[in-house]
Amino acid sequence: MQTSGYLGNEPVNTIYFGGGTPSLYHPGELQEIVKLATPPPDASPAENTSPPDPSPQGEGRIVFPNIKEITLELNPEDVTEDYVAELKHTCFNRFSLGVQSFSDDDLKYLNRSHSAGQALNAVKLLQDAGYENISIDLIFGIPSFTSGLWQKNLETAFSLGVPHISAYALTVEQRTPLSWMIARQKSAPVNDELQVDQFRILMNKMKERGFVQYEISNFCKPGRHAVHNTNYWNGVSYLGLGPSAHSYNGNSRRWNISNLSKYIEGIINGDCLFEEEVLTNTQKYNEYVMTSLRTMWGCDLKKICDELRMTNDELIRKRAESFIRQGFLTELSGVYFLTDNGKLFADRVASELFITGQ
Repeated sequence: MQTSGYLGNEPVNTIYFGGGTPSLYHPGELQEIVKLATPPPDASPAENTSPPDPSPQGEGRIVFPNIKEITLELNPEDVTEDYVAELKHTCFNRFSLGVQSFSDDDLKYLNRSHSAGQALNAVKLLQDAGYENISIDLIFGIPSFTSGLWQKNLETAFSLGVPHISAYALTVEQRTPLSWMIARQKSAPVNDELQVDQFRILMNKMKERGFVQYEISNFCKPGRHAVHNTNYWNGVSYLGLGPSAHSYNGNSRRWNISNLSKYIEGIINGDCLFEEEVLTNTQKYNEYVMTSLRTMWGCDLKKICDELRMTNDELIRKRAESFIRQGFLTELSGVYFLTDNGKLFADRVASELFITGQ
């Protein structure tokens, strides 16, 4: 599959449906959207792709030979036997379930509409249908959620046998029901010390169970990292479709307008409405530092000098030395990595390595 225009015909190897609630759509409707990316029957061999072919997983299922991963985010309450049966007729080969917690009390605090039982059942239904490439999202640092209960939550996740787990610290966004409840002392506020303790438990338990922390919030069995996520953290170009969606081509960043009616009107008129920012070398460097430090592959000083053409390597080394002495960074052959302690201060470390005023 290739793209034109903004990505300049750069090949694409992942498709990701998320950032909203795509599982509200019938799988057949989602499949129709994917079909729009299918090349015409007379596509040339140079395009390195092929027209739709049937697959053993479902009659009429679309296959993209060069697409490694087509992910669909799912709300657990949307995953029923009928829904999974319809998925078998689609091209999706990876699923990300917004579980958040296996405790009904936590889910109530988070104002989620599914139950712990529905989350467990959703994973089982997908596995029974032959799907193995499943990721689940969890949240830690929930007030009144003790570290003992967090460990129990993790044990439940491990018992499911999924190859990928994402875990995020609870953040309270403004103008949400949760922020309203906390402001009026109807819910307990976030406890920073609790979050730190549970993040350490998370890292230790993942190591014990053979999971690799390939990015601060993402863990997988060896070789089972999410291709789409990894592309993002490694600075690969991507194209975002839909209101508010962001795109990146290595030189600039675009974001579509958020107003749904204006976005649709623009599409009807053949004009996608967006804003764009052309990145300077300094901005590219700062973004690379921010994203690469979060990963197991680290921040490579040689790449900074060769690809980003930055000449501030001595300044970067001096700043990094301070964090090495504090035990937040390690260095191997010119590549910097966050230690487990450093992962607790990732944003601070990255910001201190940023270059400003250029």
